[in-house]
Amino acid sequence: MAKPRRRAKGEGSIYQRKDGRYVAEMTLEDGKRKQFYGKTQKEALDKLRKAQREQEQGILATGPQQTVKQFLEYWLEDVHKLKVRAGTYEVYRGILDKHLIPGLGHMKLQKLTTQQVQTLYAKKLKEGLSSQRVQTIHVVLHKALDHAKRIKLIGSNVCDDVEALPRQAQLEMQPLTPEQAYMLLQKVREHRLEAVLTLALTTGMRKGEILSLRWQDIDLQKNTLQVRHTVSYRGRGKFIEGEPKTEKSKRKITLPQFVVETLKRHRSMQLEMRLQAGTAWVDNDLVFPNKRGAFMVPTTLSNHFFKLIEEIGLPHIRFHDLRHSAATLLLSMGVPAKVVQEILGHSTFGTTMNRYSHVLPTMQQEAMDKMDSFFRQH
Repeated sequence: MAKPRRRAKGEGSIYQRKDGRYVAEMTLEDGKRKQFYGKTQKEALDKLRKAQREQEQGILATGPQQTVKQFLEYWLEDVHKLKVRAGTYEVYRGILDKHLIPGLGHMKLQKLTTQQVQTLYAKKLKEGLSSQRVQTIHVVLHKALDHAKRIKLIGSNVCDDVEALPRQAQLEMQPLTPEQAYMLLQKVREHRLEAVLTLALTTGMRKGEILSLRWQDIDLQKNTLQVRHTVSYRGRGKFIEGEPKTEKSKRKITLPQFVVETLKRHRSMQLEMRLQAGTAWVDNDLVFPNKRGAFMVPTTLSNHFFKLIEEIGLPHIRFHDLRHSAATLLLSMGVPAKVVQEILGHSTFGTTMNRYSHVLPTMQQEAMDKMDSFFRQH
């Protein structure tokens, strides 16, 4: 008598339980059994066939059941935290704690649907979050679920099918004209903001890079400056200092002589401020600290800047527009775009070209005028 054929891995079986439900079973690659339940034999069989197809395609979820909260905690703390800067981790931690865990954390990871995710995003927009913020929430969840898919906790990433979120209107850059830039530096002379504004307008350094700058990063003899750090404010007196956003952001900048002289005056003023503070001063070697030597809150700098340009009579621009002003001034002076990229610390040459393409038509006209003049003379 022939022996019953032994089922191969992936091949399924189906039977009915005492409670009337049908159970379909299949063997996984690791030898474990996975079960699928249905009220009818057909329902259980359909689930089995679907799982078998997913197994063939390599997308079958075979990991243990867990909640979205359990998985997100594991992903951020044990996986992603090891790969990102401290500031980025803090941003992700806040998104999990304020939005994703309260909204989706109680749900089963393997049963999470696109509709549930889309509903969460709609709710956040109705609560007043900007579309840019909701987009950031989406990016974090998408990254997390990609990891879940890779380690076979889920078969597909439900974020892939989320409808496009409304785009945030991009803030228009408002660089100062050469005349306005000259006016600003003339009016700000001897002011306590003279050095920080001069540095921002001539080097295009980001606010976080400026506020984390230390005297040890500056060589006043060789007229150079090293961008090694950046700092961000997380509220309630908490600052996160880390490395600049990209490798290209870590850079060495040569300073104009007048900027060096401005920094020397600023250092003398800072020594006086330090004496006035007495024992309350904390020596962090910061070039632009608050009145006690600690990190300055970025909004404090912005507010002082807004008040100053209003007094001077310049247009209301953001502090970040000084970075754009530096770029457009350099390009309009004929400085090669590749050099401007290195000064600003853009990760790619294309970023510089795309962001400041509005300056290029004028430069092209000047180049063609020079070529016309050259060939007419010869």
